[in-house]
Amino acid sequence: MSASFFTCDLCDSHKNDASGDFRVLAPVFRDYGAVRKFCGPVVTIKCFEDNSLVKATLDTRGFEGSPAGPVGKVLVVDGGGSLRRALLGGNLGAAAVRNGWAGVVIDGCVRDVMELATLEVGIRALASMPMPTEKRNQGQMEVAVQIQGVWVRPGDWLYADADGMVLGARCLT
Repeated sequence: MSASFFTCDLCDSHKNDASGDFRVLAPVFRDYGAVRKFCGPVVTIKCFEDNSLVKATLDTRGFEGSPAGPVGKVLVVDGGGSLRRALLGGNLGAAAVRNGWAGVVIDGCVRDVMELATLEVGIRALASMPMPTEKRNQGQMEVAVQIQGVWVRPGDWLYADADGMVLGARCLT
């Protein structure tokens, strides 16, 4: 998917949307991947200090077909805002690249920051934390999640650039 959008322009176009189809994520996320501008349809995971589902998901094909060609998806992880364990590190970031994901947004932490910075994928998270997660195979996939007070649903479209991240109930570009 072409990165020919600007979140400011999307906000200008949708600022009067009262339907709830257009949402803006809080400006609390930091960039960790080499790709700073990305977009795509959303896949969701809800987990807390257990990245078993994050690994399982990033090990799958991260794109879907469209008339314009493959479109990378964006994994949005509701990690409950935990700052105690990292839900993504270098190995999972490399899996995201290998499998064609456009981006990963984590309401929680990442680790292996130097490795993540070299990976050709968008990665946003609250902070870095060297402590790994426990593997308990717990969590939920493809459910509506609340990220910093904003609802994110499977199939929404997420757009991220230097100005922030916005969501649409459908493709906005």
